[in-house]
Amino acid sequence: MALSGAPSRSAPNSVEETQALLAAGGYIADRALATTVHLALRMGRPLFLEGEPGTGKTEIAKVLAKMLPRHLVRLQCYDGLDLSAAAYEWNHARQLMAIRLAEAAGETDREALERGIYDRRFLQSRPLLQALEGEPSVLLIDELDRADEPFEAFLLEILGDFQISIPELGTVRAETPPVVIITSNRTREVHDAVRRRCLYHWVDYPDAARERAILRVRAPGLPEALSAQIVAFVQKVREGDYFKLPGVAETIDWAQALAALDAKELEPGAVDETLGVLLKYQDDIAKLKGAEAARLISEVNV
Repeated sequence: MALSGAPSRSAPNSVEETQALLAAGGYIADRALATTVHLALRMGRPLFLEGEPGTGKTEIAKVLAKMLPRHLVRLQCYDGLDLSAAAYEWNHARQLMAIRLAEAAGETDREALERGIYDRRFLQSRPLLQALEGEPSVLLIDELDRADEPFEAFLLEILGDFQISIPELGTVRAETPPVVIITSNRTREVHDAVRRRCLYHWVDYPDAARERAILRVRAPGLPEALSAQIVAFVQKVREGDYFKLPGVAETIDWAQALAALDAKELEPGAVDETLGVLLKYQDDIAKLKGAEAARLISEVNV
């Protein structure tokens, strides 16, 4: 989260500056991703990031919030998410109390009472409205594919015009449009209407060189030889037939775990004992543990 009162930077002037900005925040982006992020910032367009879990989509929003700097507003999507949880909700208890107080004071004009209870002070802001009304922000709409498809219709006005229309109150527009990052793990297809309002990038697993560069930043002090072995091992695992392939986040966690065990190189015992850091399903662990892990270790240690 950005420090309150910290001035926001303007968008970087070049792709190289954007790539450097992300790197300064600990995110090693390739040229294609840095270009898409740069264009989203310069053009003021939402950025839709799709890819496998653990490839660093959410982290981009966090790094941008830190480095621009802006306040990070996160909407974590889930099945059943609706407008009252995502955008705003009227405080019905306070409205009812206001009606009773007005009636007790002798107010009898029903129309005036109705107008009075739909005042801004009775409106509770949720993440989408907070991102429009508050200080300059990065709005992270995380894992949109987890929400029900009809929920996407609520987003179209925000993505297109950076505003929300509240029937009882009017239209709330952002003085400073938020930087909008939408992520999806592609458990279902997101509607074309959302995609058309965004710039798009598929965030893939990094190649070996970039993954090693990531470990230099996220697991500092890790011996280069061990880093190379870890990355080579993970890259080979990703070529296999597993239920859930390890993402970059798992590579980082595994490297940190092996470092905590003072490992100097990959050894079958240490690998077998730490596979629960790299893989998250027992069937995958059972498939890799033992002979298969030893085979991969022998290949990466050549």
